[in-house]
Order: sequence, then C-alpha cells, then structure tokens
Amino acid sequence: MSKDKVQRFTLFALTWPIFIEIILNRLMGIADTIMLSYYSDNAVAAVGFSNQIVMMTIMLCSMLTVGTTILVSRHLGAKGYKSASEIARVSISLNSLFGLFIGIILILFAADLLRIMGLPEELMQDASIYLMIIGGCSFIQALMLTVSAVIRGHGFTKQVMYVITGVNILNIIGNYLFIFGPFGIPVLGVQGVAIATVVSRIVGVIVLFIILVKWVGERVPLSKLLHFPKQHVKSLLKIGIPSSVDSAAWNLQMVVITVFIALLGTVALTTNVYSTNIRVFITAFSGAIGQGTLILISRKIGARKFDDAYQQSIRLYKIAASVALGVATLFFVFSKPILRIFTDKPEILTLGGTLLLLTLLLEPGRAFNLVFNNSLKAAGDINYPVMVGILGMWLISVPIAYILGIHFGLGLIGVWIGFIVDEWVRGLILMQRWRSRVWVNKQIESDD
Repeated sequence: MSKDKVQRFTLFALTWPIFIEIILNRLMGIADTIMLSYYSDNAVAAVGFSNQIVMMTIMLCSMLTVGTTILVSRHLGAKGYKSASEIARVSISLNSLFGLFIGIILILFAADLLRIMGLPEELMQDASIYLMIIGGCSFIQALMLTVSAVIRGHGFTKQVMYVITGVNILNIIGNYLFIFGPFGIPVLGVQGVAIATVVSRIVGVIVLFIILVKWVGERVPLSKLLHFPKQHVKSLLKIGIPSSVDSAAWNLQMVVITVFIALLGTVALTTNVYSTNIRVFITAFSGAIGQGTLILISRKIGARKFDDAYQQSIRLYKIAASVALGVATLFFVFSKPILRIFTDKPEILTLGGTLLLLTLLLEPGRAFNLVFNNSLKAAGDINYPVMVGILGMWLISVPIAYILGIHFGLGLIGVWIGFIVDEWVRGLILMQRWRSRVWVNKQIESDD
C-alpha cells in the first residue's frame, strides 16, 4: 500500500456514494419483495421471515468489518500504510472462513431454525429453500462485506457504489427471468429469487477484488491467506467482538419480535415486510452519515485531532436527524400510493400507513444511535454503546413490543412503539456520553 493510493475526500464526497450504496444494497430485498408480490403474498411472507435469519448471518459476518474500517482508517490517518494493508488481508481471510462455517450450519439446519421460530406451516417449503440457498452462500456475502469495508476505509466509496449498482441490476434481471419465465425459462419462484441473488453477489465479489488490486493497490497473496499475525487479529477482535455482540443482539431482538409478529398472522407479517422495505429509504441518509462518521472520526482519531472529531460528530447528528425527519414526513404523505406498489389489500394499506406515520417519531431517535454510536466506536469507546444497546433492546424494545403488541392487542403498532422508545432512550444516552468526552482517553490500539 503506497502513500499515493490514499484517497482524500470531503464529507459530501465520502457520504453520497454510501447513501446510494445503502439504498442499492437494500434494493435487492425490495426487488425480491415487489416481484414476489406478483407471484404470491405467501412467498413474500416466507422470504421476509427467512430474511430475519439471513440478516442475523450478515451481521455475524460483519463482525470484523467495523474493526476493518476503523483500523484501516486509523492507520491511514497515522500514515501507517503497511499496517493498514496487513489489517485488510487478515480481515478478508478470517471473515471468509467464518462465512463458510455459517453457510454449512444453515444448509444443515434451515428447516429446524424456521420451525423453532414458529413459522406457519404453509410458508415452510418456500422459506426453507430460500434460507438454504442464501444462507448457504454466506461466505460470498462475507467476502463482499469485508472487501467493501477495506475499499471504503481508503475513501473509495464511489467505486463500491458502482459495484452495488451492477449487482442490483443483475439481481433484478435474474428475478424477472425466474419469476415471470420469459423465453421459456422455467418459473422457479422463491428458489429463482435466491439463485439470482447469489449469482449477482458472486459477480460483485469478483469486481470488488479487481478494484482492491487495481485502485487501492492491495493484494491478498494465496500463500498468506492462512497467516494471521497475532497483533492484527487481536486488534480486529477487540473492536469486532463487541460490535458483533451489539449487532447480534439487535438481530436476535428482531428474530424474537418477528416471532411476536408471526403470532399476529400472515397479514401482519406481510405488512411488516412491506413497511420495513419502505423505511429503508427513510433511514438511508442517516445511515450514510453514520458510516461516513465511522471513517471520518477514525481518521481524525488516528491523527489525534480530538476537538475536530467532537465538533464534526455533533454537526453530523443535526444534519442526519433533520433529514431523516423530513424524508419520513414525505414518505408518510405519499404512503398509500407507495404501499400500492406492493399490494392492493385494504387492511395492509391501512396498517402500513399507520406504521409510516410512526416513523416520524422513530427516525430522529435512530439518528442519535447511528451517529453517536459510530463516533464512540471510532474513538475507541467500544463497550459502552454495546452495553447501552443490549440493555435498551432487551429491557425496552422487546418487553414493550410484547406488552403492547400482544398482551394489550395493539399488534404491529405496539411493536413499533417499542422501537421508538428504545431508539430515543439509547440515542440520548449515547449523545451524553459523546459530550462528556470520556472517549478521549480511550484507545482502540496503539499507534505503533
């Protein structure tokens, strides 16, 4: 890794490709949902249910990617180019092996996991097929996540965005071919959607490796794939394990809440899938700011510019919260025509509209978490936001979801109220932690 390969960037130049990437990355699931809605509402519910497990595997495979982005950015900020290169190689190797292990588990136990979660029997066949194909290829997703993290850590966010664009185009084409069956192609439904997703990701991984070598200047020699320097592994795990615990706790929370929603019936499951897909567009901007925060604050911490880091994080939160609220308002105003893209069922349109109204309260609180959580992690204060997150999810979100949604019969509305309270409480706590500047004395790893 040479000095001239280090990408210089402004906030806007860094953030807008991440914003596009977040939307395009989620468009895979949305494209699957829209096209499957023409095939069968049960297929939509089956895929949506299975995706709770898929998202859990993605978060597990993301265990090292947060640490990768932070450490690569910190070393570049401190001009430690050789260490940045070694961190990238170790992360790619470790995550590939981990993704392969997860894939084997899901191939063997897909149906068992779905039954444990209480999936309705009429959805079992489609859900099992989808989970075995998508989950079984988790190592492909692990590679995509890790290589993307390395490239973003160097500031080449635009190149990652281009790859994700191509992946989504291939995925949509594949969906169309296998769902609608033009030119005599067999209609494979859920199985076809899963195959199209995996094939498009494989192509994306190949292109990302080309960018890694040609643009970033990183190489991953085959002779060193199983060579893991203790110092780098320790540094990655020091950040990755707490971050993965945070992500795993969130996804486990979503699995439990999905079980609650399953008790409410197929209509509730389907409505939640549609509303969640729409919400992706509302959260994309604050999500981009959150990821941009991780890179920018890491660079400034590496360069020991603590005051700049503090001021920038406060400014980014204000921007993220304001835009999230504005976009949420826009989507609520046009909620009915947007929901009609997915379905014409009156009960889904009414309930989905109410959920989008609740995003006006939910999204500003979520902006707290995205910006200040990532700021604290970038500054080395890893364990505190993880602890706050776990306590918030399991002492606020899950209990409120059950009490209001199931016990008092508010259904999905009660579940989403739990999300709102959780996001606001956690966000406010993390903001106060950042303002205390306790993180100044925290160290992720030495600069040596």
